[in-house]
Amino acid sequence: MVTGLALVREGAYDVTFEEFVSTRLGSLVRYATVVTWDPHLAEDITQDVLVRASLRWSRIARLDAPEMYLKRMVLNEFLSWRRRKAARVLPLERGPLDLLAAAAPDAISPYDERDAMLRLIAELPPRQRAVIALRFYEDLSIEQIADLLECRSVTVRTHLARALATLRAALPTAPPAGLVITQREQT
Repeated sequence: MVTGLALVREGAYDVTFEEFVSTRLGSLVRYATVVTWDPHLAEDITQDVLVRASLRWSRIARLDAPEMYLKRMVLNEFLSWRRRKAARVLPLERGPLDLLAAAAPDAISPYDERDAMLRLIAELPPRQRAVIALRFYEDLSIEQIADLLECRSVTVRTHLARALATLRAALPTAPPAGLVITQREQT
């Protein structure tokens, strides 16, 4: 499987690493945050990727899409980080916290549905979470996601279908106003 990331052009991207980072750092961190669903982990992964990329910037800058290459590095770093034994995350139980403060209506209740959806997405397995982020945040096609994840399109469709089924099952029978999960066209 060959992607557009591997194509090299002469003098394709005449910008220094420092200039690239100063203009695209925010975008890379936002992308990493969407993929990881953890802003602190996103910053760590982005930092690790940028350190590695700085050592190879002369080669990366000549690619057709250096930013896409870095995004792929972020995705790969996240997926490999999740596989490492030392990186196990212990979820915090809300029980003791709920006993300390009773639930009360507040002014930010419209954001509760969004927060609930983000929490549901954060509980998905890493590859399903990555597919959801790439499909709905990056607006990539199934084939583009398959290229990035180095798998077949059917695998991406399976991850997407399972993720959406999990999200639908976890939502109340009638989604809150303005929160609708639909399965996009699979092409």
